[in-house]
Amino acid sequence: MSETEEGKRISKKIAQTTAYGIIFSVSFSHLLNDAIQSLIPSIYPLLKDSFQLSFAQIGLITFTFQFTASMLQPLVGAYTDKHPQPYSLALGMCVSLLGLILISYANSFGLILLSVALIGTGSSIFHPESSKIAYMASGGRRGMAQSIFQVGGNTGSAIGPLLAALIVVEYGRSHAIYFGILALIAIFVLLHVGKWAAQQYEDRIRVNKRVDAGEHHPHLTKRKVYQSIAILLVLIFSKYIYSASISSYYTFFLIEKFHVSIQQSQLFLFAYLLASAVGTYLGGPLGDRYGRKYVIWFSILGAAPFALLLPYVNLFWTCTLSVVIGLVLSSAFPAIIVYAQELLPGKIGMVSGLFYGFAFGVGGIASALLGLLADYKDIYFVYYLCSFMLLMGLVTWWLPDLKKK
Repeated sequence: MSETEEGKRISKKIAQTTAYGIIFSVSFSHLLNDAIQSLIPSIYPLLKDSFQLSFAQIGLITFTFQFTASMLQPLVGAYTDKHPQPYSLALGMCVSLLGLILISYANSFGLILLSVALIGTGSSIFHPESSKIAYMASGGRRGMAQSIFQVGGNTGSAIGPLLAALIVVEYGRSHAIYFGILALIAIFVLLHVGKWAAQQYEDRIRVNKRVDAGEHHPHLTKRKVYQSIAILLVLIFSKYIYSASISSYYTFFLIEKFHVSIQQSQLFLFAYLLASAVGTYLGGPLGDRYGRKYVIWFSILGAAPFALLLPYVNLFWTCTLSVVIGLVLSSAFPAIIVYAQELLPGKIGMVSGLFYGFAFGVGGIASALLGLLADYKDIYFVYYLCSFMLLMGLVTWWLPDLKKK
């Protein structure tokens, strides 16, 4: 057997081997990372009372976090595509741990902003490389791997507010330091993942001279590829503006409209986020089987009627509709990420960083603007306006169908 044929055989074996242990490890780390992140909006009511903050200042906290969690991601992804840094995952978690320590004892609004900036920077380092490792470990089942990776993050986002309600809201902001235990566990797991990834990078680069060589859809022109990327970013824009209205202001909406307690509002937010975790898992495998374009159609437009109804119903139906919205809408993101990765093979880290970063950035800017809007008008108007955002899912019509016949 020639050296070229041996290289192709090894490359094919690497590509077709699904490393479930690594996929679940990065998913578990994603759970811990996003549980730490979700602490920030969960303690907004405490911060608002402690520092006498306006809604605009609450929006600025979210903007600071989302901005630092987004601006570095494409740069980190592009750099690690050329210079893989598998141990950067553990380093990013160390930065988040530092932010957790600071947010527990911050005594001014400025230190609160610095602490959330550190947590955001740690997240910005974590996401591009971990998403690429999930892609590498998929064995070709990219939607499934991305869903498992994402469901870890969404589960962490759901557990975080529940832990915050039980620990931080109950006993005080200084108890946020206990979330540092999650960061320490994640660092240990990510060191193991980094060791596996380092060996994979070495094997793949030796065989292919690059980590993800190949063109999956050569029939698409470069112009069509970039048009498709732009359409996907529009879909992320609509999804995450609506998601920002839920993640940042849903508790305030419930408290103001239905006069529920902080703890009750956190439980309703937990129900929404848990439904989002379930929906995320479904999106990837369905995309592998039926085509990612159709999952995106169903997800964005499918959630729109429920979003349009939500501002007008009672507490029971508000919570019921929010669960349905979380379930349906969340199935889009794994399909969108893998769709984009397949459009630009060889740039997996950059694409992952671009889309995660754009999602965080849109969420941060939307939170800040929605906070200003809530101060200027009221929290109800925010939900009336955002209910129309998901109709932008109609642009999915112009995406090419990438499912192999």
